[in-house]
Amino acid sequence: MVSQFSQAARPAKHTNVQPIATPELPSAVPLMALSTGFWAFKTLAAAHELDLFSRLAGGPGATAGELAQALGLHPRPAEMLLTGCATLGLLEKTDGRYRNTQLSEAYLVRGTPNYFGGFVQMADKRLYAGWGKLAEALPTNRPTTWDPEVQSSLFDGEDPTMLAYFWEAMHSMSAMSARKLGEAMDFSRFRRLLDIGGGSGAYDIELCKQYDALCATVFDLPHGAEIAAGKIAVAGLADRVDTVGGSFFDGLPEGHDVHLLSMVLHDWDEATNRALLRRSFEALPSGGAVVISELLVDDEKTGPVSAALMSLNMLIETEGGRNYTPAEYSAWIEEAGFRHVETVWFDAPAASGGVIGRKP
Repeated sequence: MVSQFSQAARPAKHTNVQPIATPELPSAVPLMALSTGFWAFKTLAAAHELDLFSRLAGGPGATAGELAQALGLHPRPAEMLLTGCATLGLLEKTDGRYRNTQLSEAYLVRGTPNYFGGFVQMADKRLYAGWGKLAEALPTNRPTTWDPEVQSSLFDGEDPTMLAYFWEAMHSMSAMSARKLGEAMDFSRFRRLLDIGGGSGAYDIELCKQYDALCATVFDLPHGAEIAAGKIAVAGLADRVDTVGGSFFDGLPEGHDVHLLSMVLHDWDEATNRALLRRSFEALPSGGAVVISELLVDDEKTGPVSAALMSLNMLIETEGGRNYTPAEYSAWIEEAGFRHVETVWFDAPAASGGVIGRKP
């Protein structure tokens, strides 16, 4: 008799059942990069605040020890900061000496023509705190960098230093974007440009440099027009660019054959933008044109990253603004009466394209 024990000891029969394959998980590396994105920004902001790039400008470079002493830093964090900046492409190291890369030398040295540090400062001192409250802005649909309950606008009661950061940021971004717009669109057929909400006049300065026959008017609130007048004088263009203080809600100056709306319409809701475009149509002569220069969200509203995130920035900075699509702008322009609407594309910090309409 075979015992139950020996029966149980017999080997089991093999089957052809295969283990169930589980799908391979995607890499979590992109999430790590997203989660720590502020690490890179704060490295840039801290180095800029310490004037690291201005100190290295045009020189033979410096060792970590020399920079630590010059910046008043302990050697340990100094080495960490320099390593971080080198990793981010802001510094290069040769024979133990750190130097600015072309990127830093071109844009992060104070007093240079293309200085971008104003935006770095604004993002660090103003926007960073506002974005920290994004989760509050989403359900309330209210800005976080200022309080509409007690302020008439984001400029009302703002710290003068913070306002200086804002205007320098806008000027540096606008100047670079204006050059690209001037290359993408031919302004040679126009003689007089009205820059509606023109801020510091950066677009006017750059476009008039590119087009010798063009003159321009910066139309903005009085404090903006005053800042623009100073920038225009420094650029030596006071004979071709003037300023007018006022509100585009009250009307637009006449006598211009092209209107420019650069980084203006993203501040406002759809109804306000439609009304402003109708006002532009009424003020322009036959054959005139309106140009909208913005970071454009694609028509499917899936990107690009720069425009989509700028749109979220409008949530924390404005009461009703967002970044719009070429299709939205084109519809509003045609609704106002313009025809032959087209979109031109370019690559710049503050704008990715221009939507253009012409008055019959």
